[in-house]
Amino acid sequence: MRGMTCAIVLVGVLAVNGAASAVLAGDEDGSKVTITAPADGASVDGASVDLKYELAKGVKAHHAHVYLDGQYQKGFKGTFTNLAPGKHEIKVVAATDDHKMLAAESVVTIEVK
Repeated sequence: MRGMTCAIVLVGVLAVNGAASAVLAGDEDGSKVTITAPADGASVDGASVDLKYELAKGVKAHHAHVYLDGQYQKGFKGTFTNLAPGKHEIKVVAATDDHKMLAAESVVTIEVK
């Protein structure tokens, strides 16, 4: 295929402690994100949930971005409030100082009663 350029996008599944999460191709810089609370699959009473996570910064990581049900939580201060009953996905993704997403991420699903 002379003169043609091919792009390869890697998509995989990463299993950690029995929980699978999708890993999309991103800038891998050696960073690692781990959500320590709430636990994956946790049922919580009430509509207020504290998020705790650890970010081990690699070469490019500066901070993390938090998402709730796919929506970026700009200015997130550590507690989700007024969550509707039902299942919710929390995702934390490592980001550079200019907010570019890196490959390191952690995802949990919770259920609000």
